[in-house]
Amino acid sequence: QVQLVESGGGSGQVGGSLKLSCSASMSPAYSFASRCLSWYRQTPGKEREGVAAIWTGGVGTEYYADSVQGRFTISQDSSKSTVFLHLNSLEPEDTAMYYCAARDASCIRTWSNGQFEYWGRGIQVTVSS
Repeated sequence: QVQLVESGGGSGQVGGSLKLSCSASMSPAYSFASRCLSWYRQTPGKEREGVAAIWTGGVGTEYYADSVQGRFTISQDSSKSTVFLHLNSLEPEDTAMYYCAARDASCIRTWSNGQFEYWGRGIQVTVSS
């Protein structure tokens, strides 16, 4: 089993930066390596949106939604079973609850379909001008 805990949210200014962390706690039989770890976000009344994903094996291929490409960066620290989301050039539209998600299947082509076995409880990000 996997437990995901997000941290680092809060308030930021337009044009500023925030950093989110997702720490994965796993049973001994489960490995952090070669998994698809993703960040999603959701605002009231809207569907959950895939923001970014990373394959924790190999070269750590990254995937981004068009809305955050060039502004957000996803990274990992495999020694700590942690995935980060660096939010730069913040916009008011980035205000949302952000969720970390993990699955065994590849990220390729389907990382934003919402089909993940494990989810964190979410953390709020608020961007103000």
